[in-house]
Parts: sequence; C-alpha cells; structure tokens
Amino acid sequence: MNDTVKYWIGISDYDMETADAMLISKRYLYVGFMCHQTIEKIFKAYYVQNKEEAAPHSHSLSYIAKEGGFYKSFSEDQKDFIDQIEPLNIEARYPSYKERLLKSLTEQKCQEILNNTTHLQEWIKARL
Repeated sequence: MNDTVKYWIGISDYDMETADAMLISKRYLYVGFMCHQTIEKIFKAYYVQNKEEAAPHSHSLSYIAKEGGFYKSFSEDQKDFIDQIEPLNIEARYPSYKERLLKSLTEQKCQEILNNTTHLQEWIKARL
C-alpha cells in the first residue's frame, strides 16, 4: 500500500471520529457532512489503489467510484446509501438548504447514517 493510499485512509478515519464526536455533541448537520467526508476520502484511497494516479478533485461520491472503476461492485443497498449521503456535502454548506436538512437529521437518523458509513468504509478497507 503506497503512502497516498495510507494518507487517504488516515484522514477518512479522522473524519469518522469527528462524525462520532458530532453525534455525541448533537451537532447533527455535521454528522451527515462528516460521514460524506469519510466516504469521499476512503473512495479516494480506493481510487488511488485501483488507478495508480491521483484522485480526482471532486466531492461527488458516485463520480469518484465510477471513475475509479469500483461503482459496479457495490450492492444496491450501498448505491442507495451513496445516493443518500451525496447531497450532505453541499446541503450542509449553504444556508438555503441547512434549515430543511436540520429538520431531517434526527439523532436516530444520524446514528443510522453513522452505522452505514462505518460499514461502507470497512467494506472498502477490506479491499485495499
């Protein structure tokens, strides 16, 4: 495993820890955001491992996975989860979306997102 892959794994793990901390502090908007970041970075590790080139400068999870050649290996449930968290990166950043997003991110919903993020991250790590 090269240093770039290790780098992406390390910051993916850091973002996962941050998502956990945000749940504990009840900052639900940032739970979703950090889960997106966790998956984005583990996808970039997988991309670099598969393509042996720098990961794209994109926040789109589906784009990174498709360009990296691993999107087709996901189950339908995993693809649905990717679709679910894809907008959390953008919506958490812009005021016009924040209010609507805050209403949908309950503690229970955030715990579900965290669990799914952990499973997907571990699934990718098992392939690195």
